[in-house]
Amino acid sequence: MNRVLLVMLLLIFTPAWGTTLTPGDRVYLQLPGESAFDTPFTIDDQGQLRLPEAGLITVAGLNIEEAEQKIRKRLSAIYRNLDELELSIMEHLIRIQVLGYVEKPGMVSLKPGSNIQMAVAEAGGARPGAQLDQFKLMRNNKTQVFNYKLYLDSGEPSQLPALKSGDTIFVPASPLLGNIEVNFDAASLREGGDANEEQGITIFGELRNPGTFSFKPDMTVVDALMRADGVTRYADVTKIRVITNNIPYQFDLKAYLDTGDTSDLPPIKPGTTIFAPIEVEDINTTSRTVYVMGEVKAPGAYESSPGTGFIDVLANAGGPTRFAETTHIKLLSNVNAPISINLIEYTQNPGQYPLPPIQPGDVIFIPEKIDFNEKSWLKVTNDRAIKIIGAVNNPGRFEWNDSMSFLDVLAHAGGPKQQANISNIRLLKERYGSADNVIYFDLENFINEGGSFSQLPRLEAGDTIVIDELPHDPTDNKASWIRQSADDSIYVFGQVGAPGRYAFNRELSFLDILSAADGPIGDADLRQIRISHRDKNQTKVTRLNLSLYFETGDESMLPVVVPGDVIYVPKEQGNWLDKPAERVVRLMGSVNKPGRYTFNSQMNILDLLAEAGGPSDEAYIERIMIVNTSCCGDQAQTFNLRDYVIEPASYPLPLLRPGDTVYVPNKGDSIGEQWRQGLRDVLGLFTLIALGAAL
Repeated sequence: MNRVLLVMLLLIFTPAWGTTLTPGDRVYLQLPGESAFDTPFTIDDQGQLRLPEAGLITVAGLNIEEAEQKIRKRLSAIYRNLDELELSIMEHLIRIQVLGYVEKPGMVSLKPGSNIQMAVAEAGGARPGAQLDQFKLMRNNKTQVFNYKLYLDSGEPSQLPALKSGDTIFVPASPLLGNIEVNFDAASLREGGDANEEQGITIFGELRNPGTFSFKPDMTVVDALMRADGVTRYADVTKIRVITNNIPYQFDLKAYLDTGDTSDLPPIKPGTTIFAPIEVEDINTTSRTVYVMGEVKAPGAYESSPGTGFIDVLANAGGPTRFAETTHIKLLSNVNAPISINLIEYTQNPGQYPLPPIQPGDVIFIPEKIDFNEKSWLKVTNDRAIKIIGAVNNPGRFEWNDSMSFLDVLAHAGGPKQQANISNIRLLKERYGSADNVIYFDLENFINEGGSFSQLPRLEAGDTIVIDELPHDPTDNKASWIRQSADDSIYVFGQVGAPGRYAFNRELSFLDILSAADGPIGDADLRQIRISHRDKNQTKVTRLNLSLYFETGDESMLPVVVPGDVIYVPKEQGNWLDKPAERVVRLMGSVNKPGRYTFNSQMNILDLLAEAGGPSDEAYIERIMIVNTSCCGDQAQTFNLRDYVIEPASYPLPLLRPGDTVYVPNKGDSIGEQWRQGLRDVLGLFTLIALGAAL
């Protein structure tokens, strides 16, 4: 096995006696028994080998035999047995120095046959901003300039000079970098151009990427413009200026793109200057011009061709803006009368709304939409305006057309306020010299009951809609009542929470208006409510027992009230004339609230006493006196309330009817109390006599 390895090593390290050693070569010195010679040695850039204990020895330029003899001679003073010393080349390399605008300048080692691209790559590659067409190769104090960019474009190895060991490659920086080191990417380098003015083409003006760019054979003006990323949308492509050899040319890019005639292309060469001017707004007065003005994206003069329609011209101008009033577009002509165009109606039904043809010289005017925050009325003429005043959220003067209904206009004004009287809306017609120019409309009834929209009042330009405001809480400001017509009001007086004058219509009921007045207060007499009806030639008064209604729930007891009626809620225990004697029971004596009480057949003496707050603390309830009134004369009876409370079954309640009188005596009126008082008086008299005798 060892013999096989030895044979292989001999085959690998067979001496090449005709090979010359150069810096960078890796050699192997075979000296058995010496471990310091087990690893290969590399010839440095000075052509020397550093040997163990022997130091540096120059071998560059020698062949294998010469170098081996020189090494043997140097080592003979150190080692005794050099019979088996042998020198062989493991790897033959060339040393190239790469300098300039590269990532890692310095010496690099390459295999024989390597080219300049490999040397530059070994040095980390050229840095962004390197001048690729001005590379230099220096050898034996001679300099050769070559175009590395041409090699990269074509891929031809013949464009690069051959390398030899000891050569120097220099990579220059682009003159566009200036004198300050900055960091930038390839895109920024490209945007600044890639050539100087003498060798390139200078392009400036309304271009996306102006600069100085390299000239290539067969390049045209269009190619140069595209190298600068093309013109901007502000460029005047009909007046591009080109200067070549100090001769000015004017180039019409639009005409060239329309015709494709290459004879219109001006000549260019290295040093040519191209300028794309900004488009100047001038007046175009050709025979095919149509003018678009007003609220469009791009107003101006536009060329039309046969068959061009209204929508085509409008679209060419960018279309209406969001401020455009597209319902009143005007088409002005020199030969025809002005035409008003409603673009909204056309978009809704194009087949039923044909657009007028467009002729050269016509003017399309798109007006501005009305801003309701502006106070100027001049933008809307009176022949297309309607006024809304009163209790609406946005009163004012609004634009109107025939397609709008009464509800459309009302909604346009923000709708009625919460306090609006929509049951009596007035519409003032602009009819000069006419007495019937006021129309009344009940919107509340229309909303609640429904109906055909044909019943809505017909509006015309110049009309005025008036919506009155209902008064607020009547207790707040009585002066606000003048806003409300008396024909739409009802009056509530007496013992209610908020007496006053209230808006009323025939859809409301008695309970609605009583609730609007905050209802009866605590001392209101619900049995004696009176309603005065004033809507007829003769006044009529209706009496209402509201307490009985609450007991029975009979809706027929509630009177029908209409605007103009008066509701009076009297005070409880008010004027006795309001309560005839035959309808009341008189309660007197020791009770908390003596007085006259309304009484009916469903009540008894306990109900009466309870309504009067019960007997007082000094009441003598064992002898309550009741006087019954009848056709045959008055009859008296007594009632022992204490015995009834203790044993109700044995003591029935006395009969009590309207017109009777009940008297609850005081404890001082009892017989026992009278005897005690008499005895107390006698004893007092004897005491006085005894005291007098003692004196």
